[in-house]
Amino acid sequence: MPTVPIEPLLHHSSLLRHNNRSYFGASGGFSPASLNLRCHFASKKLHSFRRRSATSVRSSLAIRASSSDTAVFEETTQSDDVIFKENFPVQRIQKAEGKIYVRLKQVKEKDWELSVGCSLPGKWIFHWGVSYVGDTGSEWDQPPEDMRPPGSIAIKDYAIETPLKKLSEGDSFDEVTINLNLESEVAALNFVLKDEETGAWYQHKGRDFKVPLVDDLPDNGNLIGAKKSFGAIGQLSNIVIKPDESGEEVKEKSKSSSDVTKERKGLEEFYEEIPISKRVADDNSVSVIARKCPETSKNIVSIDTDLPGDVTVHWGVCKNGSKKWEIPAEPYPEGTLLFKNKALRTRLQRKDDGNGSFGLFSLDGELEGLCFVLKLNENTWLNYRGEDFYVPFLSSRSLPVKTEAAQASEITRKTNKKVSDSGFTDEIITEIRNLAIDISYHKNQKTNVKEVQENILQEIEKLAAEAYSIFRSTTPAFSEEGVLEAETEKPEIKISSGTGSGFEILCQGFNWESNKSGRWYMELQEKADELAKLGFTFLWLPPPTESVSPEGYMPKDLYNLNSRYGTIDELKETVKKFHKVGIKVLGDAVLNHRCAHFKNDNGVWNQFGGRLNWDDRAVVADDPHFQGRGNKSSGDNFHAAPNIDHSQDFVRKDIKEWLCWMREEVGYDGWRLDFVRGFWGGYVKDYMDASKPYFAVGEYWDSLSYTYGEMDYNQDAHRQRIVDWINATSGAAGAFDVTTKGILHAALQKCEYWRLSDPKGKPPGVVGWWPSRAVTFIENHDTGSTQGHWRFPGGKEMQGYAYILTHPGTPAVFFDHIYSDYRSQIASLISLRNRQKLHCRSEVKIEKVERDVYAAIIDEKVAMKIGPGHYEPPNGSKNWSIAVEGNDYKVWETS
Repeated sequence: MPTVPIEPLLHHSSLLRHNNRSYFGASGGFSPASLNLRCHFASKKLHSFRRRSATSVRSSLAIRASSSDTAVFEETTQSDDVIFKENFPVQRIQKAEGKIYVRLKQVKEKDWELSVGCSLPGKWIFHWGVSYVGDTGSEWDQPPEDMRPPGSIAIKDYAIETPLKKLSEGDSFDEVTINLNLESEVAALNFVLKDEETGAWYQHKGRDFKVPLVDDLPDNGNLIGAKKSFGAIGQLSNIVIKPDESGEEVKEKSKSSSDVTKERKGLEEFYEEIPISKRVADDNSVSVIARKCPETSKNIVSIDTDLPGDVTVHWGVCKNGSKKWEIPAEPYPEGTLLFKNKALRTRLQRKDDGNGSFGLFSLDGELEGLCFVLKLNENTWLNYRGEDFYVPFLSSRSLPVKTEAAQASEITRKTNKKVSDSGFTDEIITEIRNLAIDISYHKNQKTNVKEVQENILQEIEKLAAEAYSIFRSTTPAFSEEGVLEAETEKPEIKISSGTGSGFEILCQGFNWESNKSGRWYMELQEKADELAKLGFTFLWLPPPTESVSPEGYMPKDLYNLNSRYGTIDELKETVKKFHKVGIKVLGDAVLNHRCAHFKNDNGVWNQFGGRLNWDDRAVVADDPHFQGRGNKSSGDNFHAAPNIDHSQDFVRKDIKEWLCWMREEVGYDGWRLDFVRGFWGGYVKDYMDASKPYFAVGEYWDSLSYTYGEMDYNQDAHRQRIVDWINATSGAAGAFDVTTKGILHAALQKCEYWRLSDPKGKPPGVVGWWPSRAVTFIENHDTGSTQGHWRFPGGKEMQGYAYILTHPGTPAVFFDHIYSDYRSQIASLISLRNRQKLHCRSEVKIEKVERDVYAAIIDEKVAMKIGPGHYEPPNGSKNWSIAVEGNDYKVWETS
């Protein structure tokens, strides 16, 4: 049998990462019967196994240990020689293939039916809207009431969601049927399918499905049933509105459309099928037992799994205190193949009943552990929550294992040594101690404790940011040349703090559609008292500047604050109103890019007007679309508009003046910073020092880590990138905790609540590493609303809020959720957070983290659980009472 190269495994997945941590999850456990039946360690089974191996065509791949090792393993089934025992849950992701069908048929003379079905299992939702005769553009509209099937739900003012259902027992398709009437002026029906089980959306050739009901609709490759002109409802293309037509002409043509509909011709029936595929997860397990043989001192390892088909173990051993894979000395299990001196491959033996496979390994007693991953076929590799399977051989009896506290102490000792070598640590520690004494002193003197504590805590935050910066500098990520270059280009800035008091609760005061009213500021003013009573302390307002896009994220003249949300006077009035009710206000500052007013001689838009009349020197040189003459970008480019070069002195000077003007003129208390991935965090620090915000948060949004389409358990690299950006600002701004949102998605959507604890038992997002700088959220105008780029799992939003409103970090609540059926539950959680004085630095003790439940106690006074599994806070001196509960979540508080 030819060998399979291992490079794809090493280069394209995390399965063989030689990292420095492992995670075993909840202990599995075997029954004695399971050991005897599933692992085949009885001598009778062993002899039978050997006889089969002698005649099998796969005898070269049989797994064997010496008879003495096997006998010892059998005899010690109930002894104390077990040094490791674990049952690892694993998931196989398989591709299921099926089809979507679309059928149009006539029921009566003027009544037609459009049916859509899907053959794959799932919880399918028909997300749809219509286009009317005379519509321009690609926007959806809601259909007439008589077209909406029972059970349909309106989505804002643009779409309908209708669940697909099986029409009868045994049907292979889930279906939905829409009634069409020739008397209506519907020109086309648009739809996408959503699988609520996975949150995936299914389109047609990258676009919405579109079923045309008139001739001559533009075809973007997504038309269904329109391969030829089929005589449509009527020849109505002559009334499509042109962009330069006046309002009166539009009205006149609209009137004529009703006359045309009387002459509509019949449709032609059609049936069309579109292939569809879906990834389906199957749950399996891998059971591992390791024993020490008292006669030979060898480590005997059994691997038993219920995975179907041929299972191959790719494995190596660990030596010298590292998790790096090494090739052990021979002998190996029979049939083992060597792969380029990097790993060994051994196929497991099929069980007699065909339900899985097993294997037995005999390894040298001096080894420290066994690492392995599993291969099912050419493209399917399995590991455990993003890490290699790891079997330690050194038990607590043979080698003292450091406790987590001891390990932390050792890390702290080494870190302190490194930092103190730099000459700064003693001074920082002394200052922090003095500040802590100040807190105690003012508390005893009964002065204005809250104000004093807030000021002192901000000073401590500054010192912590400086200490973190020093710590990071001990392991530089760049070459010496790169660091020197960066130091010469980037300004030296002193540390400031924009993190508030720690008790903030943020409300995002808009969604993607808020600009459409033209008077959003005035509408918000009417809600000021209401939002204050709910307990919010901060309101995030949309971008205020003149913008090419009505939502405000393509700014043009920064000093023109008349936008689609309202005038500058209405904005200032709104800010004053919220200040009056005790709510501070964040301005949405788009600093990464700016839209130009004029073209250059080459016809490229890179010349700016207004008060900041920059030229192409303000645009980065490596933006391929806008021919900038600045320096290279210090971050990622945003390709829709010219990316601003913040290394230019005149650019930084102008932006700082603008931010200070906004603080003075409008009254903003802080900033939400858009697309901060586009420029270096040190520039942000400069801007924060100049404008002195009370609170600031940056949007650092990039993709989490995935392997073969499945989210990895370990997201440390993702949260590290966010933490590095915060650190580059010297802690002057926090960041949205995108890591926590992504992990909540996977945990709630797939009932994998074990994801909510990192390998060290802490929250797995930014909130687990730097909680005072983490702004937690589950939805915003980009991810939810009508954009829906990354929607939170439907129906599980309150589990998300139960998490972020009880945990450390600064929680942000999305406007749409406040004014929804969730309102009262969100209000109760906010009230609890304020009542129990939970804050951004609160302590979390994770109590339970399993497949179907996550539970934690916060600051010893609030307990919570999310997920369908069971949890009750421990009985004892504390008297727990339920404060809030809902679908799959509960929160308790101490009286």
